[in-house]
Amino acid sequence: MSTSKLFSKYSLGTVELKNRIVMAPMTRSRAIGNIPNDLMATYYGQRAGAGLIVTEGTSPSPNGLGYSRIPGLFNQSHVEGWAKVTDEVHDNGGKIFVQLMHTGRIGHALNLPAGATILAPSAVKAAGQMWTDQEGMQDFPAPKAMSDEEIQTAIKEFEISAGLAVKAGFDGVELHAANGYLLEQFLSPFSNQRTDEYGGSFENRCRFVLEVVDAVSKAIGKEKTAIRLSPFGVASDMPHYPEIEETYTYLAEQLNDRGIVYVHLVDHSAMGAPKVPFSIKKTIHKKFRNTMILTGGYNQINAEEDLASGFTDLVGFGRQFINNPDLVDRFKNGWSLSTVLDADTFYSPGEKGYTDYPAYNK
Repeated sequence: MSTSKLFSKYSLGTVELKNRIVMAPMTRSRAIGNIPNDLMATYYGQRAGAGLIVTEGTSPSPNGLGYSRIPGLFNQSHVEGWAKVTDEVHDNGGKIFVQLMHTGRIGHALNLPAGATILAPSAVKAAGQMWTDQEGMQDFPAPKAMSDEEIQTAIKEFEISAGLAVKAGFDGVELHAANGYLLEQFLSPFSNQRTDEYGGSFENRCRFVLEVVDAVSKAIGKEKTAIRLSPFGVASDMPHYPEIEETYTYLAEQLNDRGIVYVHLVDHSAMGAPKVPFSIKKTIHKKFRNTMILTGGYNQINAEEDLASGFTDLVGFGRQFINNPDLVDRFKNGWSLSTVLDADTFYSPGEKGYTDYPAYNK
């Protein structure tokens, strides 16, 4: 197995990856006070066998800290905290991109710092609830529709955060335009009911995403700029709409023109969500000619198949990395994967269910 494509080196822009295995972003809610810490550095360092690690969603703005205990990247304390993480990953031979995630309407005031606001393209409340440490599960509130000034401020926040990411030692930035968060909220006609240049046609609904991409690319370079997409996803109350394929085909063409380093396409059907059609995956890969990462429902066998066929360039693995910190070694050596996985500690504070999963015992 050691000569397989999964374990071959790969040039991701200017970054050399030691294999084609990506540790996909997963919210773990260990950033007390929204500041990355030593425990998080240990967690990511344990998993640096991956060719590329993409961090959990990290907010570029106080307004984007919608969940309990998710990290930020918009001040010096955040930079210093993340520098511990990037140092640990690099010392263990890995590469790491930060995923910038503004939660938009998927948040609650109890999870935000003082003075922050739940913002969205339009004042459309999401169905559902979310956890707050103070009062448990709470309904999503109605967000404030963003003004023109707030849109420009948000774009600037992504730009500044990307610069801080490089300062903190990250190898690049992945913009989270999936799973129903702010960037995807602009793409959907259900969450974006604007009548200005950021709403209406699918080209207009893509404008905010592309302006964020442009700002980040200008700040840190297109070779360090990437994006995550989830066409046909339904997370965070994102219903399907007739123009999905047209929207993402146009978006892929525009991203290709900008020359960013990768598109990361996620398919949550293995967790019960609708399957992302093969046709749209194929179309996006055809339109976007740089690196493609596919994540969702992969094991070692189908990952090898999709790499061998050229359907994808890198393969993301998520949940397997939680209880198999040495997942790459287990794949490479044919060792069994751990079946011990405590869902109750996915998002709880502390090391239990986080850094205490052991490596394979030979």
